[in-house]
Amino acid sequence: MALKAVHNKIDFGVGDKIKVHQKITEGEKEKTQVFEGIVIGIKNRGENKSFTVRKMGVQAVGIERIFPLSSPLLGKIEVVKQGTRGVRRAKLYYIRDKSSQEIDKIFSRAKAKIKSKEASKTK
Repeated sequence: MALKAVHNKIDFGVGDKIKVHQKITEGEKEKTQVFEGIVIGIKNRGENKSFTVRKMGVQAVGIERIFPLSSPLLGKIEVVKQGTRGVRRAKLYYIRDKSSQEIDKIFSRAKAKIKSKEASKTK
């Protein structure tokens, strides 16, 4: 169970909100498709490592995709928002039952805890 992964010198982890750029070929045309969501799990080790990204689609329908980290079709990964520091579990499957507002509350609470810990360390 991994909490972090590295792709082309980009570090990301479970709980981060990321954009995954994936190359898609249709006939002779090649285009890039972007999938943005929260990383809810990273599994395996080494070359076989893969990660699961979940986003909320139209009418609050959850969409999950599993991306192999070593795939040549994986263009680039951008970290939009870091949430790794507030995560205590390797798999965030409990997010499946939550709405997007409840997920935002979880991350804001995690940020508040981190800020209070940092403030107590400086005193």
